[in-house]
Amino acid sequence: MKKLNNSLIDRKIYPEKVLQFGEGNFLRAFVDWQINEMNKKTDFNGSVVVVQPRGQEKVEKLNQQDGLYTLYLQGIKEGKAVKEYEVIQSISRGINLFTQYEEYIKLAESPVLRFILSNTTEAGIIFDQTDRLEDRPQKSFPGKLTAFLYHRFIAFNGNKNKGFIIIPCELIENSGEILKNIVLQFADLWNLEKEFSNWIREANTFCSSLVDRIVPGYPTETIDEVTEELGYEDDFIVVGEPYHLWVIEGPEWIKDEFPAHLASLNTMVIKELSPYRTRKVRILNGTHTAMTPVSYLYGLNTVAESVEHKVIGHFIKELISEEIIPTLDLPLGELNSFTDDVIERFKNPFIQHYLLSIALNSMSKFKTRDLPSLLEYYNRKKELPRKLVFSLAALIAFYKGKRGEEEIILKDDLDVLQLLKEQWRSFDCTPESIKSIVTNVLGYEKIWEIDLNKVPGLTAAVADYLFEIETVGMKKAIEAVIGEKAV
Repeated sequence: MKKLNNSLIDRKIYPEKVLQFGEGNFLRAFVDWQINEMNKKTDFNGSVVVVQPRGQEKVEKLNQQDGLYTLYLQGIKEGKAVKEYEVIQSISRGINLFTQYEEYIKLAESPVLRFILSNTTEAGIIFDQTDRLEDRPQKSFPGKLTAFLYHRFIAFNGNKNKGFIIIPCELIENSGEILKNIVLQFADLWNLEKEFSNWIREANTFCSSLVDRIVPGYPTETIDEVTEELGYEDDFIVVGEPYHLWVIEGPEWIKDEFPAHLASLNTMVIKELSPYRTRKVRILNGTHTAMTPVSYLYGLNTVAESVEHKVIGHFIKELISEEIIPTLDLPLGELNSFTDDVIERFKNPFIQHYLLSIALNSMSKFKTRDLPSLLEYYNRKKELPRKLVFSLAALIAFYKGKRGEEEIILKDDLDVLQLLKEQWRSFDCTPESIKSIVTNVLGYEKIWEIDLNKVPGLTAAVADYLFEIETVGMKKAIEAVIGEKAV
């Protein structure tokens, strides 16, 4: 069977307008796919040059396929299960930084190059003061980027019309501003001209962004079946869900150069990213975290099982509509539409998303994803959101480490595990011991950074729910909270 490359398709060649740091599954299933869509449906007319921030093997193999790969979308689309695939043609080539560094630097001289994108993980955007301009290449991504930008500055004599639109896709708040500041740190460290620092600030647009698409990656378990269906071999097949969202924080004029909206993509350029980040964290991530202990102790194992379940599914939908959405400031129609998308994604029959994998570090996740909704709900309504409170009680019950006779392997910071272990060791099935556990957990400021016992009524409400869970079990305890309004 033939390997996927240019010999198998009738391919159009586009000008190299995008430099991309990262060759991984997510960028190929998300960013490069969107550029492919813009090439088909708009006048974007651009391709992507990929560099591998670390290592070199993958980019060399990608070149063997002429930058081509197959995107296989699996999931729920407009209420129906779909499986569809397409050869993505937006990558022109990959550059090996260790053997082709001069080719990489020379790319900075290209007058048509306009965008720089990255996804080097959260650990990638760091300031490594051991990096030097003379290195070939620098160790850190920002070091590599600064060297590239400096060569651009020199090549075009500081022309302010030759800057870039730089969009990091790392899951870091204010990633654009952080990356710009690190570049400026390198400019100072390397004693580069002040004019260069001014050029960085004035000629380049650093945009923070929010990305969202579940990308399981290479279909290892079904690769033989998929290869037979495709009719060719592809070492870079990537599986993703149909849903996608890209929110780019930047000036409106970016849409003129990056016309994703004209390609019917769920990508937007906005002035303020934080409401959309808050929406995703509280509705999608927050629901994941809040449902996990409730669903697992009920006897379920996956997200899809949970949202499809008559009782748990009802709990989840009420949790979002009645307690999370009222704490957010975006238009209600927009929030409801996003919620519908989230529920549809949770139902994806092709992705086995296990609750125990979500349960990793659940205490800190509850603090960042659910506690803000709980506190904001109380601040706005002077009432406690009962389902979020119930989820908190279920979380404490989960950290007992038992589902019936089955042991739960808990994974969290050692001090959190030690605290909960000590608390449950003293449990004697009385309301008083439950209240003591709740009081000590809610008062552990190393987790919450505040004493949650000071939230009016919270300690008693959590204790009441926890006592119910422990004495009658999750299946009966949740019946009392379904349909129950805040009090």
